[in-house]
Amino acid sequence: MIPTPYYLIDESALMRNMQVMDRIRERSGAKLLLALKCFATWSAFDLMSPHMDGTTSSSLYEVKLGRQKFGKETHAYSVAFSDHEIDEVVAHSDKIIFNSLNQFLRFESRAGGKPKGLRLNPGVSCAGFDLADPARPFSRLGETDPERILSIIDRLDGVMIHNNCENDRFESFDALLGQVEQRYGDILRRLKWVSLGGGISFTEPGYAVDALCDRLKRFAQDYGVQVYLEPGEAAVRHTTTLEVSVLDVGFRGKNLAVVDSSTEAHMLDLLIYRETAPIGQGRGEHAYEICGKTCLAGDIFGEGLFEQPLQVGDRISIGDAGGYTMVKKNWFNGIDMPAIAIRKADGSVRLVRAFSFDDYVGSLS
Repeated sequence: MIPTPYYLIDESALMRNMQVMDRIRERSGAKLLLALKCFATWSAFDLMSPHMDGTTSSSLYEVKLGRQKFGKETHAYSVAFSDHEIDEVVAHSDKIIFNSLNQFLRFESRAGGKPKGLRLNPGVSCAGFDLADPARPFSRLGETDPERILSIIDRLDGVMIHNNCENDRFESFDALLGQVEQRYGDILRRLKWVSLGGGISFTEPGYAVDALCDRLKRFAQDYGVQVYLEPGEAAVRHTTTLEVSVLDVGFRGKNLAVVDSSTEAHMLDLLIYRETAPIGQGRGEHAYEICGKTCLAGDIFGEGLFEQPLQVGDRISIGDAGGYTMVKKNWFNGIDMPAIAIRKADGSVRLVRAFSFDDYVGSLS
């Protein structure tokens, strides 16, 4: 039995999401790129790469990881490339997308013959959190003014638009895309490709996948472009748990259970966005608040229901642990870094990476 804590990626669940990817690619003609900013656990790439068209990145290291471990098409993007890294970025990418007109003009010549894109910020979005809203006031993410974009249109191959965030309604996506078309239609018609980014929750049960496909196909035909999507969370939604063990139990006005993991170190987005994780089976009459073991007072995963009172040594599964977890994990309080394991379709579990004190020491100096 693998010691806790560890992230457990379920191969069968991952393949269910990949089947949705296949359906979208076949019906819409869109190409799908894995967003490495969300999920970069390359031990799962061999399962994903047959069903996706490549990767998209936010940094030099992600570009290199995508090229070396995933293969296929590699898109390079960054909010700002630096002089010392641009040549290496270009060498490892198939397309390079600049965040601003300034960056485009600065590095256009260094990109050589590679297809070049620009991030377009339409000023409208679907985002439940200001922190994650690319259309927030004074946003640095992309160019908004059509005239600025048109000033380089003859040297531009495509644009990337990322204005969805956990958008689980096709109608919302459709409305946002319509606003983009209304304002930027003349620009879109002069491009070869358009990436509509990520944040579209098309692997959620009940999502109108066929309607999405038909809308994407129509968009591609209307403007004569290759459409790209950049799923991150959608690729790994409901595929991964964080497996933990109970270290202590107590009562402080409610039942508490301390586990051998941490939101701050292992599921950071729970703290950033003040959310809670699905815990256990969600049934039973014994309610416990599941707490992390760091010294942070608010290190709390959430509340779960259990059929029996929890005891020291019990194991608990914490859900939604695929996206924005392994890429954000850290050594806060020096607590154990979760291992990474994959549950195969036959039920067997394979440990793919464990971490040790030496890794902790090596992350510092």
